[in-house]
Amino acid sequence: MQSTTMQDFGAGQDPGLYNADLAPVPRARRDWSWVNMSTVWMGMVHNVVAYEAAAGLMALGLSAWQALLAVAVAYLLLFLAMWFNARPGTRYGIPFCVLIRSSFGPRGAQIPVVIRGFCAIFWFAVQGYAGSQAIDAIIGTLVPAWSHLSTPILGMALRGWIAVALFWGLHAWIVSHGVHRIRNFELVAGPLVILVGVLATAWGLHMTHGLGPLFAQPSRLHGGHAWFTFAVGVTGMIGIWSTFAVNIPDLSRFVRSERDQVIGQLVGLPITAIVFTAMSVITTSATIVRFGHPIWDPVALLLALHQPLILLLGGVTIIIATLSVNVAANIMPAAYDLVNLMPRRLNFNSASLLVLGIGLLFAPWLWFKDADSIFKVLGAIGGLLGPVTGIMLVDFYLVRGQRLAIDELYSYDGRYRARGGWNPAGIIALLLGGFAALIGSVVPALATLGAFSWFIGVGVGALTYAALARAPRTIAAAAAVDRPGVGASP
Repeated sequence: MQSTTMQDFGAGQDPGLYNADLAPVPRARRDWSWVNMSTVWMGMVHNVVAYEAAAGLMALGLSAWQALLAVAVAYLLLFLAMWFNARPGTRYGIPFCVLIRSSFGPRGAQIPVVIRGFCAIFWFAVQGYAGSQAIDAIIGTLVPAWSHLSTPILGMALRGWIAVALFWGLHAWIVSHGVHRIRNFELVAGPLVILVGVLATAWGLHMTHGLGPLFAQPSRLHGGHAWFTFAVGVTGMIGIWSTFAVNIPDLSRFVRSERDQVIGQLVGLPITAIVFTAMSVITTSATIVRFGHPIWDPVALLLALHQPLILLLGGVTIIIATLSVNVAANIMPAAYDLVNLMPRRLNFNSASLLVLGIGLLFAPWLWFKDADSIFKVLGAIGGLLGPVTGIMLVDFYLVRGQRLAIDELYSYDGRYRARGGWNPAGIIALLLGGFAALIGSVVPALATLGAFSWFIGVGVGALTYAALARAPRTIAAAAAVDRPGVGASP
């Protein structure tokens, strides 16, 4: 296939669909190795939500070993979905918001892009506020006068606003020099969190003289109920990262080869997640021996130890871990989505700063007063992204035969224009898949289906799109096969 230089590539593209940040990454700049990809994932899976995930699984009645198995199954399934969905990013160097135009059309693609962007900014706000609480705890322990800054402003104490400002400033510093600073930050952050986790695990093993009491507790479930609960746990774990399954090309576009992408995700996702979950269970087992009850919240554990040095080390680790997941999993995809909406006005750096501002408008400190509402909103939005994953996989592997005409993804008049820029197959599949995924949340008699929303959404979205994209009336407009010599990777 013929090649295209970056100088020639941007010349004929529609300015409403193209700018330098949305353009395919040239091969010379795809310099992420498997180490970079794995450390990015290490930084993302090492967060407070992942740390406490085992607690939620064990609260359902699973034993520690069953919880670890559920984590393993969930992350292996995620790895497979992200492996295949990352391939077009690695092959063509394009982000999610460009790739999705193939299945939704250049105008219709804005629908899944806006849904994903909204979810990313919401998650950023929630994680950002959680990280600011670690800053609040550290300063409060080291500076006694800090507690006196309690004047309420818009529902949050003054010291809370200062902590939020500090944490938002750290985010701004990391994203201020684009994707490569993010890569360099993750290269340090992921291994650092692992190192501190190893130290915490060593403390736990010393306290319990073994794996600890949590591993000794048997499962409270048996028979079919145990299997159903296990499946619910697997689905719940997948739900944490289901949104990222659609925009994994945002990362894989910088990876130098398919081999690096696969090895990096394998090391960084299922392997690291399983090890990290085991660390959290061992550490929490030690809190039973030390305090008489389990403490799953890492910030609460640091405060309970009453050791300023440990609090400082652990608090900084939590801050770095939260920064790591927020930057790579939330700010980065949301920034690309905003650039996609306004390519003439925004670039990656300015869009990243805009994400920080919009995140404050969500007032996450108010949502924390009703934690169930956070997960209901995010669960509903995330449920809509399951069908998007299925649609993307069917479109790239079955409909397009793993071949894309890259230049035409940046045009309103190319082969992906469908009907006036809207591909009915993608939109209908999204609506039906989203309805199937969320029906269990609104119809009490079908509540059981809600526990498997992501799988249902992926399946219905994929099957519907496959049927519609292959229909005689849509195949010419929505499923054209690349002509020889077109679609080369720049």
